[in-house]
Amino acid sequence: MSTTVFATFWLIVLARITDVTLDTIRTVAIIQGRRIFAATLGFFEAIVYICAVAKVLLNMNHPVYALAYGLGYASGTFLGITIEQHLAFGQQVASLFTRKGFELAKALSAAGYRLVEVKGHAPDGDLTILHVQIARRDAHQLVRDASALDDSCFCIVNDVRVAGFVSPGKALLTQTLAKISPQRGI
Repeated sequence: MSTTVFATFWLIVLARITDVTLDTIRTVAIIQGRRIFAATLGFFEAIVYICAVAKVLLNMNHPVYALAYGLGYASGTFLGITIEQHLAFGQQVASLFTRKGFELAKALSAAGYRLVEVKGHAPDGDLTILHVQIARRDAHQLVRDASALDDSCFCIVNDVRVAGFVSPGKALLTQTLAKISPQRGI
């Protein structure tokens, strides 16, 4: 293998790692409604992609370039997911199902979590559902905190597309919740 083919192989790998990593992060940005960020990533992703695919297609006499293309794609997928999970943009709502509602709500409120408490009924008795708004990067810590206080706590975490939206209805909801349960609220 010549030096030129060797260097081109690794340039294709790096180009694919770059464009697939950008694509992975861009896909999450689209899902979260981050239009400008997603469009910017898409612009750079497309330029890098065109350069990489052109190099492979124009040099089909070197099948090793197709291997570089695949290796870069796989590595870019892995790296993109890793980076996106590290960045952890966005908000989430965790729904905690517990039999120790009062104690768990009090402890989580004291720890600074914003939550709403809902009483529920299951076939085997009453329970409390705590809806907790958190930054996505804090979800694992919340689950650990809740499990430390109630090891039978069941948790469902969902992404929130729009967070922090304030409307007259929210102010009314906050006032109503404060009247119903003055020690807990949004």
